[in-house]
Amino acid sequence: MTPSIGRRKTRSVRVSSITIGGEASVSIQSMTKTDTTDVEATVRQIRALATAGCEIVRVAVPTIEAAKALPDIRREANKVPLVADIHFHPQFAIAAIEAGFDKIRWNPGNIRNPQRVRDVVDRAKERGIPIRIGVNVGSLDPECEAAFSDDLIEAMVHSALKSVRLLEGFGFYDIVLSLKSSDVRQVLSAYRRLAQLCDYPFHLGVTEAGLPEASTVKSSIGIGALLAEGIGDTIRVSITGDPIEEVKVAQRILSSLELRRFGTNVIACPSCGRCEIDVVGIAKQVEQRLSALAKQDPRCLDLTVAVMGCVVNGPGESEHADVGLAGGGGIGVIYRKGKQIRRVAESEMVDALLNEVEQLIQQTADST
Repeated sequence: MTPSIGRRKTRSVRVSSITIGGEASVSIQSMTKTDTTDVEATVRQIRALATAGCEIVRVAVPTIEAAKALPDIRREANKVPLVADIHFHPQFAIAAIEAGFDKIRWNPGNIRNPQRVRDVVDRAKERGIPIRIGVNVGSLDPECEAAFSDDLIEAMVHSALKSVRLLEGFGFYDIVLSLKSSDVRQVLSAYRRLAQLCDYPFHLGVTEAGLPEASTVKSSIGIGALLAEGIGDTIRVSITGDPIEEVKVAQRILSSLELRRFGTNVIACPSCGRCEIDVVGIAKQVEQRLSALAKQDPRCLDLTVAVMGCVVNGPGESEHADVGLAGGGGIGVIYRKGKQIRRVAESEMVDALLNEVEQLIQQTADST
């Protein structure tokens, strides 16, 4: 039996309807890539992200015009938890709080005046709004960067801790921390180090990770490795491109570690010279039909379904699946829990596989 991941013990922070840390599931975040002053386009993207499964959406607030758009965005975005991304201008954070945003993110590398920070903290405390201290290796606190000029990891960690102590000094503890870099090794080292020094929840991400292919690899390694160690409470995959893809990759990362399920777990062989069926086409067809079935019956999400292209690995792989298919020689063999159930013509094997899945779901329901 595969052991479950023991999560790091952290405080919990509420972002509207979503809890970060504590016993809560790891949540998924993304960020709008529209001009924030274009309220219609920004709200449209927020809604699309929420429909795709994004649970917290961040919005950049770089200008006074963007700050003025926040009340309209908040009103039109319905109940989607929203984060205001603030750099350089603490007054924009106050504007976001007044507009009804649910969380503030700021970078301690460019917001350092204690009194101005206190003004934001006091407003956030009144409204129950958490703050993410978002450290980025490209804009560290200057004093920390100077003190650890030969150690970027410690500079990142101490930038975060310096801001934490500042907020704690104002009696504020609804804090989330992030330590981002485009270097996966820096990300891993920084989060591991900070995890030893505090119990605040972590927002994980590899920043500036690049186009979809590169970002998927970097994010899966950086975010996935930390999650596998129990570190991390909410994640954002950074992709140069469509933010919907960020949500899809994040879901895949969480599903791969069995931290959450967003679809039936379909395992399929990569195919080789032994393959006698269209594994790629069949696997896609199976995945699409299982996705439709899961919308009707969520119990489908708990299953693992195997699609194998030959009899060499089919029986063994299917032993680890709830339902499996091994095809070849014009025949499809259907397995349940590794045991052969029946043999059908190749033209019928997808239907037979789905029929077996439906029967298993129904039998499971009848036995409970």
